[in-house]
Amino acid sequence: MRPALARLTAGLLTASVLGACAATAGSDAGSDGDTGDRTLTVLAASSLTDPLTTLARTYEDDHPGVRVRLSFGSSTKLAQQVAQGAPADLVVLAGTAVLEQLPETARDPARRTTVARNVLEIATPPSDPAGVSSLADLANVEADVVLCVETAPCGRAADEVLERAGVMANVVSREIDVRSTLAKIVLGEADAAIVYHSDVVTAGTRVRGVPIPAGANTTLEYPLVRLTDRADTTGFADLVAGDAGRQALTDAGFLTP
Repeated sequence: MRPALARLTAGLLTASVLGACAATAGSDAGSDGDTGDRTLTVLAASSLTDPLTTLARTYEDDHPGVRVRLSFGSSTKLAQQVAQGAPADLVVLAGTAVLEQLPETARDPARRTTVARNVLEIATPPSDPAGVSSLADLANVEADVVLCVETAPCGRAADEVLERAGVMANVVSREIDVRSTLAKIVLGEADAAIVYHSDVVTAGTRVRGVPIPAGANTTLEYPLVRLTDRADTTGFADLVAGDAGRQALTDAGFLTP
């Protein structure tokens, strides 16, 4: 395995607690070897794990012999990996700010399609031990709050929301991506986290969601960028941006573009 992709795959282990660990649809995401034109490599924001895994399996079923290799992580890390030459056909990112980190050729608007939008939401354990019912409650010294790292889109967005609301949250740790942040809640290691609405939806009964008022919230777009011109690159991009993709993303709690 190439070192850049190996480092990217290794950072995905925390997501396994949510039952949706990054993996190749129908196969091992960490397997090595040059599989030629039959392998499509997709890098995507960790919040997209569930819907893209479903869509990758659909694409494989409809295109026998094609293997879709999925790797999920922080959008900032993914953009850096692409800039450093990590092999990929498609990248789907959370937020548009990270597009500036992609190579110049990948920043061409003609290669980009917005496939979804997302907003932030507070997640707590189902029992809500700290009694969190609003952003203001995140300032309670008895509430252990976790956020994404400042360099990740989910971390920057959370900081913007807290600043807008005038809340100084009692942050005890910052995690590498949104799935790692949500894992702290699922494992009962924190009292509250600011994650995406889609993560609360896909976690189901494992967490309790507290909506953030629209006036304090922020919306992130999810751009899909085609990095190669292969037929399968276009085919999978069309699937994600089409009716089946919109349905899978909506089912996972994302907003339409």
